[in-house]
Amino acid sequence: MARPLLQAFAATAAIAMVPLATGAMAQVDSNSYRELDLFMDVYNRVKSEYVDKVDDKTLVKGAIQGMLAALDPHSSYVDALDFENMRIQTEGNYGGLGLTVTQEDGAVKVIAPNEDSPAARAGIKAGDYITHINGKLIFGEALDEAIEGMRGQPGTKVTLTVVRPGRDKPMELTMAREVIVQKPVKWEVKSGVGIININTFSASTGADTRAAIMAIDKSLGHKPTGYIVDLRSNGGGLLTQAIEVSDAFLERGEIVSQRGREKADIERYYARAGDLAGGLPIIVLVDAGTASASEIVAGALQDHHRAIVMGERTFGKGSVQTLLQLGPSNALRLTTARYFTPSGRSVQEGGIEPDLSVPQLTDEDYKSRPVFREADLRRHLINEAKVDNKVLEEDAKTDPRFAATAEQLKKQGVEDFQLDYAVKTIARLGTPAQVAAATTPAKAAAKR
Repeated sequence: MARPLLQAFAATAAIAMVPLATGAMAQVDSNSYRELDLFMDVYNRVKSEYVDKVDDKTLVKGAIQGMLAALDPHSSYVDALDFENMRIQTEGNYGGLGLTVTQEDGAVKVIAPNEDSPAARAGIKAGDYITHINGKLIFGEALDEAIEGMRGQPGTKVTLTVVRPGRDKPMELTMAREVIVQKPVKWEVKSGVGIININTFSASTGADTRAAIMAIDKSLGHKPTGYIVDLRSNGGGLLTQAIEVSDAFLERGEIVSQRGREKADIERYYARAGDLAGGLPIIVLVDAGTASASEIVAGALQDHHRAIVMGERTFGKGSVQTLLQLGPSNALRLTTARYFTPSGRSVQEGGIEPDLSVPQLTDEDYKSRPVFREADLRRHLINEAKVDNKVLEEDAKTDPRFAATAEQLKKQGVEDFQLDYAVKTIARLGTPAQVAAATTPAKAAAKR
């Protein structure tokens, strides 16, 4: 019975490789068959000798997940539940807490809470660990089960036990689930400056960004002094939408390139004529939660000197995942390429370094809170050209311009220091050249 299963497994492996082949069909050589024989030996031993009976579906799914987990943190097997999660991320709504989470060594780790969600209002932050749901330990359980436990009927309550590195005791946080509506873009005007907050790159993000620019102009009756594109805690999304958002602010030039395994496997994406911001100053706000598609936008606008990137170094996810369909409701999410900014930089591990490092002083835990980035993930892709930005980040925290405490700022009515600093920077300057000139000395001083 082992041989037919082995042949089926080998056939499945060969089929999965087809979309990535750049020349002739990949061949399964004798070494591959020997490794598959070893797999089947283990499979049969588990089936016959494990303490409890185990069904084929459980074993095969576990083998696939283990295979992909051995590659990098972002390749994975997509089952029916994952399909639903992806649909929610790109176009739908759901009842839950508004959290983006991952799994690290059996623990559920928070990537970022959605803006204005129950999780965000309860004070959950990127880098927190969720250990219990309604008093039940979830360590070691499948990530899908943890997600299912947090989702539910709007209005129902759920209690999470949250461990934050640097704090002695866990926190018990009780929240009411809400309908989490995917609104990828929000806008407002402060002191004559248009603020465009992009919190995810879903199917409508590009169109919503263009609509936000027009809405800002209409609300003022004229163009604003400039624009702030807020990409903080934006974990990414669709590549196509990152290209659309970048295109809205660029007149011409390359936006991003993605490069696969072979040297000739390069795809480039370019801006179309028409800068909707009309050449006005732009500041892009970023932090450690700015990842993937967000980094494409920040890198493109930075490389074309179209915007000043302000805030903290970004997450550093410079890889592209392709969805390879296996059936009607399952697929492989496989890392198939790395992406590069217009100047040829890979942000993998190192992230995007801001032109002006500005700490988030209104976050009382800012100086003591550990930062979670791509380089902290096990088996992350290595970037040999990664730059160590640690000195620059520490300089920003000790810069005398940023000496105010969270309490002092709140007395002044400042609830978001980074945003307030960006608004004031644009409001007092009128042209892109003036903004660049004003921030260059600060940047140079920070690097010293």
